[in-house]
Amino acid sequence: MVNRREFLIGSLAGTAGLVGGLLVPAIGSASDEPTAVDAGFCTDMSVHHLQALAMCQRVLGRDTGDPVQAAAAEVLQNQSIEVGQMRAWLTDWGRPTTTPDLVMGWMGANDGTGMPVEMMPGLASDDEMRELSELTGLDQGRRWLELMRAHHEGGVAMATAASELASSPKVIRIASTQAETQAFEIAQYDHLLATAYA
Repeated sequence: MVNRREFLIGSLAGTAGLVGGLLVPAIGSASDEPTAVDAGFCTDMSVHHLQALAMCQRVLGRDTGDPVQAAAAEVLQNQSIEVGQMRAWLTDWGRPTTTPDLVMGWMGANDGTGMPVEMMPGLASDDEMRELSELTGLDQGRRWLELMRAHHEGGVAMATAASELASSPKVIRIASTQAETQAFEIAQYDHLLATAYA
């Protein structure tokens, strides 16, 4: 199975660089003046990513099968880096890094006023997160793939919107990378759900 790093290196050469063996999106100057879209996307995608990290932590080290262990390790590593990058930008811009009450207003949700964070597309419910924690073996692996697939669909929609609406070159780059890589990972999850986890 091709991993996310191999995909990025092969398909996005020239838009990212290797630092210490890790793929890090190329970034612009920290002094870029952000728009509401730039800051809103970084805030909201950080929140979205944090749940993905929690989902990975629930399965890593468990007997879910090697493909899910590898996929969860990739998501945990890469989305941790992305959260750190987006939060660093928010800090540079003098914006908060805490979870807001309303999200996605920058995308026009609810006529621009936003929606409650728990309604964010792709987020698993508390019951789904509890179920993921309680399952074991391949059942847990299958559920992780299903939930992460849905999570990525929400992420792709948000990242695609940001790549089209953002003004900051570094935000456009990271959003475009996220949209492409998460779409690639959805295809991998679909393959696993149709084969090893069917």
